Amino acid sequence: MTGTMKKFRHDRDIQVTIGNLLRSGVVLAFVIVLAGAIVYLVRHGGQIPEYQVFRGGSGSYHTFSAIWEGLITGHGRAIIQFGIVILILTPIARIAFSVIGFLLEKDYLYAGITLAVLAIILISLMAGMGV
Repeated sequence: MTGTMKKFRHDRDIQVTIGNLLRSGVVLAFVIVLAGAIVYLVRHGGQIPEYQVFRGGSGSYHTFSAIWEGLITGHGRAIIQFGIVILILTPIARIAFSVIGFLLEKDYLYAGITLAVLAIILISLMAGMGV
């Protein structure tokens, strides 16, 4: 009976930790995007847009290195893009943490399945970035 109760508490601890991870990731992403929006509006809020001419968005923050350079120089768009990257990486971190949780529970089947899902997601991200 004590082994069952200990496992239940362990499962519950893992679930609480994963929930906190997701919540923290979303809040962190929100704070970063909000800070980037404030920086962007302070610098560019007074500009009047020209709606007669269409200009597509600049492709300057589509790589991690470009986002990093923009963060260092304090560009609002780069800060916003970094917040979005954090938001995208939050569920991926949850999957990685789930693998650790399954390994701690010695549930190797689910650990393997979760590792396969993580590998598929990471390969898709790498392919999308052109790596």
